[in-house]
Amino acid sequence: MTVLTDELRYRLLKQLEKNPNLSQRELASLMGISLGRVNYCLNALIERGWVKARNFGQSQNKMGYAYLLTAKGVDEKARVTLAFFKYKQKEYDDLVKELETLREEAALIKPPKGKPC
Repeated sequence: MTVLTDELRYRLLKQLEKNPNLSQRELASLMGISLGRVNYCLNALIERGWVKARNFGQSQNKMGYAYLLTAKGVDEKARVTLAFFKYKQKEYDDLVKELETLREEAALIKPPKGKPC
C-alpha cells in the first residue's frame, strides 16, 4: 500500500501548481518516484477533491491531461506546506544539536603522535 505522506503530497501539489500540464511520466521523473506511484497519488488527490483532471480535447495527444488544484487543493497545499516546514525545521534543529555534540566529542580526541588528523 502506498502512503501519501505530507512530504509527497507537498511535492506533488507544488509541482502541479507550477505546471498543471505535466504528464504523469514527467511528474514521476521530476520527483524520482515510479509512474505507478504518481498515478496512485494523483487519483488519491482527485478523490479528495484537491486536484481536478481536465482532458485536452483539442490536444494531439488525446491522453493529455491538465491537473489543476481546486480551492480545496490550494488550502491543502498551504496546510501541508506548513506541516512539511515544521517537520524539516525539527529535522534541521536535531541535526544542529547532533553536529554540536560531535564537534564537542571531536575536540576531546587527541590525535596519535606523529600522525595528522
